[in-house]
Order: sequence, then structure tokens, then C-alpha cells
Amino acid sequence: MMSRAERTVLGEWWWTVDRLLLGALAALMVTGIVLALAASPPVAARLGIADPFHFVNRQVIFLIPALFVLIGTSFLSPRAIRRLSLVLFLVFLAMLFATLVMGAEVKGSRRWITLAGMTIQPSEFLKPSFVIIAAWLFSESVRRPEMPGQVLAFGLLGVVITPLVLQPDFGQTMLVSLVWGSLFFLAGLRIIWVVGLGGVGALGLFAAYTMVPHVTQRIDRFLNPDSGDTYQIDLAIDSFLHGGWFGQGPGEGTFKRILPDGHTDFIFAVAGEEFGAILCLMLVGLFAFIVLRALFHAMENEDPFIRFAVSGLAMLFGLQSAINMMVNLHLMPAKGMTLPFVSYGGSSLLSLAYGMGMLIALTRRRPKSATLAELERLGTRLGAKPA
Repeated sequence: MMSRAERTVLGEWWWTVDRLLLGALAALMVTGIVLALAASPPVAARLGIADPFHFVNRQVIFLIPALFVLIGTSFLSPRAIRRLSLVLFLVFLAMLFATLVMGAEVKGSRRWITLAGMTIQPSEFLKPSFVIIAAWLFSESVRRPEMPGQVLAFGLLGVVITPLVLQPDFGQTMLVSLVWGSLFFLAGLRIIWVVGLGGVGALGLFAAYTMVPHVTQRIDRFLNPDSGDTYQIDLAIDSFLHGGWFGQGPGEGTFKRILPDGHTDFIFAVAGEEFGAILCLMLVGLFAFIVLRALFHAMENEDPFIRFAVSGLAMLFGLQSAINMMVNLHLMPAKGMTLPFVSYGGSSLLSLAYGMGMLIALTRRRPKSATLAELERLGTRLGAKPA
């Protein structure tokens, strides 16, 4: 155990980081490996892969660099986080537009791009950086009313959702818009803006429903299951019912053998069948703990940027978790979205590690003098644009 008297970088990090938050994230990662052991062998068999633990091994391989990303990012200062986010935002925004031209079409969408033999989903990496930049713009509009931070934030949202709609990826568009709208609300928007933005969102949803066939089909199937194929959702619901409160036991699930995306989008249903509703409720509690603890840190912080950034990252994490679990339980139309740190997926795991690493960095305990010095330094740069 490191002593509080140690003045090393590692010692200072250990005594200022939220160890309960770190522990909760570690618990999610371990749960992801356990559920991958349960869910992925049937998928490997259906795909004709000789190694039944192919996806488990790859999940562990992805988890190792993800841990380095999470821990490494958690050492950064707020200023370094802003600068890193700006660089990565520009890189992955360019890659997001590139998917429209170079990306492989899968199920009618172009969301993936292959670079140097690696397949990457740029939107996953873009989201955390987007939250940080939006938080900075809104915090500057609060700190310096003469700066058009809110106008720039509108432009930022438009730049991000345009390629997402063109892919099309309406799930990520909805997620990004909800987080952006929440930050706008925290920044003190007027009630007329709430009504106006809500109307624009409803209009956009209606336009997608009337103009995009697969969106129409998904909403129709949700509202009226008899209107189309609900095979995967039906299997997910049957998995929960078969598992009951305590589950069938590890490796004893049957519906996972025919559930198409049991290792990714529907891993929550596999958890319900094999480990029961008790484990599912524990998972919900773990996600809720991470989000609420992060929001508690945000509420206590005096720096508007840190307050908005932590809130935005927590909402991004919480909303993605809620959407995945609600789809599994047929509480909203089907949407391909991973369960953070639990579902299989390299892009998702690495991007979540990056986002949660920034959240841990921003929630570290800092002396009030250091926080005030940061605020004063920014305040003296009225004529310059902070990084």
C-alpha cells in the first residue's frame, strides 16, 4: 500500500482518485469477461469458428490496452484533457466522414472503416471528445457571456450529427443529441429553448419514421409486434423468463444458442437466462452507482468546465447503458448499442475506457487553490482562445 507521504506521480494519483469509481468499473470489466464466457461459444459455433472461446480471447486482448488507456488518461489535467479531446475529435470526425465513402456497408449502414488491418467505428471514439468540447463551449458561455459559446455548440452538434444521419446511425444521433441537450440545460438555457429543441427533436424523429424504411419497421414492430419479424426480441424476452430470479446456472442457457447477437447487443438477455434477475438488478445497480457518483462529484465542483464535462460523460455512459437494457427488455425499439464494458467489441471497449479515464481524471480530488489557479489562468486569457 502506498503511503500518503509519497510525492511520486503514482502516489499522488492513488490518493486523489475515486477508488470506489475505479472499483465499480473494474467490476463491470470482470462481469464482461464472465458473460463473454457464457454468451460467445454458441456464436462462434454458428459462425463456424473452430475455437469456441474466440470472442472471449479477443475481448481479453482488447481489455489489456483498454486498461492502459483508462489508467493513462486518468493522470491527465483538465487542460490536457481539453487539448487531447480537440485533437482526437478532429481525427475521428475526419474518419467519420470517410466512412461515408470508404466504409463497408453492413445492414444498410456505413459505420466502420478499416485502417492498417484494423476495423474501427469512428463514432464510438468521437462521442467522448464531443462531450468534452461541448462542455468547454458551454462553460465558456457561462464564464464569459460575450463569447458565443452556445452558438459554437450548435455548430458543433450539427457537424457531428450530419455524418451520423448520412451513415445512417440514428441511435448514435439520438444519444449524442440527448447528451448535448442535457449540457445545454445545465448551462441555463431558457424554457423557450427547451420547448423549441424538443420540437425539433420530435420533428426529426417523425421525419426519420416517414422517410427511412428500417426506422419505420423498427418502430412499427415495437408498437405492434404482429406487424413484422420480432424473432430476436422474442428470444431475449424468453431468455429472461427462462432464467427467472436465480437463472439456469453458468453454461446452462438454451436460448443463447440461437440468439443472433447474444455476445454483443443482447448479452444482457444471456445474463438474465444464466444468472437470473438478481444479477441483472446488480448490473443495473452498478451502472446507477457509477452515474450517480460521477454526478455527485460534478455537483460539488466549482469549475463550470469540470462540472459540465463530468455530467456529460456520466450521462453518455448512463444513457448508452439504459438504451441497451431497455432494448433487451422490449421497452424501446430495437437499436444496436453495446452494454458498456460488458458487450463484446474492440471499438466500444477502447472508446469507453477513454471516456471513463477522462471522467476519473476530472473527478480526482484537487486542492481548492489549484482549482482557483486554473480558473484565474483562464480568466486572464480573455483575448485568447483556451485550448
